[in-house]
Amino acid sequence: MDGKIWLLTRSLQLTSFQAYKLRVMHLYQLKQHSILVSVGQDEHGINPLIKVWNLEKRDSGNPLCTRIFPAIPGNKPTEVSCLSVHENLNFMAIGFTDGSVVLTKGDITRDRHSKTLTLHEGTSPITGLAFRQAAKVTHLFVSTLEKVHCYTLSIKEYPKVELDTHGCALRCSSLADPSQDSQFIVAGDECVYLYQPDERGPCFAFDGNKLLAHWHRGYLFLLIRDAKSPNKPEFSSRESSPSDKQLLTIYDLDNKFIAYTASFDDVIDVVAEWGSFYILTRDGKMFVLQEKDTQTKLEMLFKKNLFVMAINLAKSQHLDSDGLSEIFRQYGDHLYLKGDHDGAIQQYIRTIGKLEPSYVIRKFLDAQRIHNLTAYLQALHRQSLANADHTTLLLNCYTKLKDSSKLEEFIKSSESEVHFDVEIAIKVLRQAGYHSHAVFLAEKHTHHEWYLKIQLEDLKNYQEGLRYIGRLPFEQAESNMKRYGKTLMHHVPEGTTLLLKGLCTNYQPSGDSAERESLGRGRANKANSEEFIPIFANNPRELKAFLEHMIEVDPRSPQGVYDTLLELRLQDWAHEQDPARKKVLQGEAVSLLRSDNTVFDKALVLCQMHNFKEGVLYLYEKGKLYQQIMHYHMQNEEYGKVVEACKRYGEQEGCLWEQALGYFARKEEDCKAYISEVLHHIDQNNLMPPLLVVQTLAHNSTATLSVIKDYLINKLQRESQQIEDDERKIHQYREETGHLRSEIQELKTSAKIFQKTKCNMCNSPLELPSVHFLCSHSFHQHCFESYAESEAECPTCTPENRKVMDMLRAQDQKRDLHEHFNKQLRSSNDGFSVVADYFGRGVFNKLTLVTDPPGSKTVGSLEVNLQRDLLIQTKRNS
Repeated sequence: MDGKIWLLTRSLQLTSFQAYKLRVMHLYQLKQHSILVSVGQDEHGINPLIKVWNLEKRDSGNPLCTRIFPAIPGNKPTEVSCLSVHENLNFMAIGFTDGSVVLTKGDITRDRHSKTLTLHEGTSPITGLAFRQAAKVTHLFVSTLEKVHCYTLSIKEYPKVELDTHGCALRCSSLADPSQDSQFIVAGDECVYLYQPDERGPCFAFDGNKLLAHWHRGYLFLLIRDAKSPNKPEFSSRESSPSDKQLLTIYDLDNKFIAYTASFDDVIDVVAEWGSFYILTRDGKMFVLQEKDTQTKLEMLFKKNLFVMAINLAKSQHLDSDGLSEIFRQYGDHLYLKGDHDGAIQQYIRTIGKLEPSYVIRKFLDAQRIHNLTAYLQALHRQSLANADHTTLLLNCYTKLKDSSKLEEFIKSSESEVHFDVEIAIKVLRQAGYHSHAVFLAEKHTHHEWYLKIQLEDLKNYQEGLRYIGRLPFEQAESNMKRYGKTLMHHVPEGTTLLLKGLCTNYQPSGDSAERESLGRGRANKANSEEFIPIFANNPRELKAFLEHMIEVDPRSPQGVYDTLLELRLQDWAHEQDPARKKVLQGEAVSLLRSDNTVFDKALVLCQMHNFKEGVLYLYEKGKLYQQIMHYHMQNEEYGKVVEACKRYGEQEGCLWEQALGYFARKEEDCKAYISEVLHHIDQNNLMPPLLVVQTLAHNSTATLSVIKDYLINKLQRESQQIEDDERKIHQYREETGHLRSEIQELKTSAKIFQKTKCNMCNSPLELPSVHFLCSHSFHQHCFESYAESEAECPTCTPENRKVMDMLRAQDQKRDLHEHFNKQLRSSNDGFSVVADYFGRGVFNKLTLVTDPPGSKTVGSLEVNLQRDLLIQTKRNS
């Protein structure tokens, strides 16, 4: 009543300053600013003044008063009943006992930046004011003894909404924080109402004569007159008789419990500051209420087994997930001990991700609790936290419960709903005999190997397995056919053969058309047909059809395909009894051999095994094994074929006639005609010495002298003629040699007269200077210098001389090679390897055929004579 404002520091030190001359009626401290707004009187009468104080600035030691203006609606003097200031300092609302509300808009700390208007008029005193800010929209709640209104200050016309037709007493309204959506709280005698800007919200049935309502940090403070105290008028002064008893109750509306209740004597006000609540009573006392920390609250609730309330409290206090998980665990343990297993498992499910699953699983492994364990494991999978063991356990639970519907729901759920180890699930289902479920799972998750293993090994559904392989991509279809091809061929031979044909040519899965088109645009998928031949081990008919299809579609198929097909055709040929059909099969086998796609050695062995004469002879001829052809005919005693082979291949291999003569010579049958024909060819081509022929035929008792009479006479006549020709050449060479020697002697001892008149190069008359050679060739000097390669050689004789020198050098090199070869042959332990090595170098490629009869000169002497003949002939021609 002395006009002072008292300030209390956190250390509970009191200071004061003189604000008004008479008295202070209302105070409003902003939460986010050091601004204090007061209503008081400086003179007697009804003339309230509003003063705005800046507590951070000082004026003569007191807070700075930044603004003073009278609080009168219009010109009617009336008392101020309540006051509210917006935190942004742009709005201030003043309520009066005559039902008026004055709104100050603009900077409330300055006179010139604000304007004042009467926002509300009525007959019922104003009991409460509160600003609500939501985004950019500002509302003002106004409560009277009879009604509750809301004004929208963000709109220029300030539209008004009447929220309710009953109000509240003075100080019995407040504004909740955002946890309650900043609703306006009105405490009536029967209920506490909450209001949105456009409608009434929930209400709470708190009975009693309300004296004060206050909201702070989620708590609702209600001061109720004790029922034993006498009633007072609804709108009266704050004065209370000393006998008043008041009940202060603190409610937690979110968690729906009473946080505190106590009885006080005549409470003046409740103030929240510095994390505590201060209760001021009229007898000058101040009580402090300090909120317990969250953990202490939870422990108190745990002791009373109020776990639901503890959970709600923890959530409202934004406790971390670990803390919440621990509450769920304790709640679950409590319900488990009470025997409420269904409720317990629901709490344990809420611990997933924090509590080790084995803790819960051990509790419910009892057979009678399998359905609870199943629920927990399902939730574990839904949250993608299950491992392979959990999947195994869940599926075993389904199978024990024989709950096929749940099992199907589990395996048919989408991957976004349930995550589990598919392979483990397939194994468990297969082991439990749920093959159809395992097959579905394998097909859905494209576990091709498991799908085929179950279909073929368990369900014996070979047709379906084959169809499934035909839908797979190329690489997987190929690998699975290699794995299951024999089984499928045994049970579904035709379908398997058809699939293999496609797989080894241009494979396309039998899926939808889009997939086939996309694959068709890519590279051709073609497996190696040779790798699938073992699949047909017991199905030769299908194998033959497969191989014939392969060589028809792809003539460049692997050689193994042709070799196997040849074997099959030879087998059919060997077992065929019908001559006409046998001839057709023979033609097929020969045509395959002529395709040149078979491996020579393998084909030869196959033809020999099956005694396939046409094939054997073709391969011998293809491999240039002419001696083998003749020996084949010899073994079969086909005399005419022997002579025919000699005629056909004798030019390529001359020893055939010699072998044929030896063959007929060993025969005791009358083979004079064949012997005569062979001797005729030997004589014509001079293939054998006569002595060797006589020695060969001496072993045949049926071959008389008359058989070789003509051969010997012809041979002796030719030998005599050869001797005469050789003696004539010898005489000729001796004469030429003597002539050459005399010329050389003459050149050495006598002068050489050069009588040439023309140049041997340009045929023009010789002119000095000229060059003359002893070979009687003469040249102009300029012609010689232009064409001569060497000053010491005649340009005309140089080519012939060079040929002679090359022959001499070749003979010298050959003699050196011969000596080296003999030396290596004598020193080597394996003479055959030395001969083979020189043969590989091509030393023996250039052969000189010597046809002299037996008893003629040695090779060495022949080479000397050949050199001599060449030199003499060359010199003579020059």
